[in-house]
Amino acid sequence: MTGMEDDGGKGMLDMKEAGAYTIARDEATSFVFSMSPESAKPGGVDKVYPLEKIVWGVLRACEG
Repeated sequence: MTGMEDDGGKGMLDMKEAGAYTIARDEATSFVFSMSPESAKPGGVDKVYPLEKIVWGVLRACEG
């Protein structure tokens, strides 16, 4: 999810409330951190990873 201000955060929170496992990109590897869902809606993100570790985080979540 992307979006300026709180667009992405609202979407992530909606997905989490529907039962999704959510991952956000960290501030250090974000081009514009205000686009990050983590910065928009507290509680909408399960884990935060740097860009290069997001795939690892998805695989780890699939393991159970």
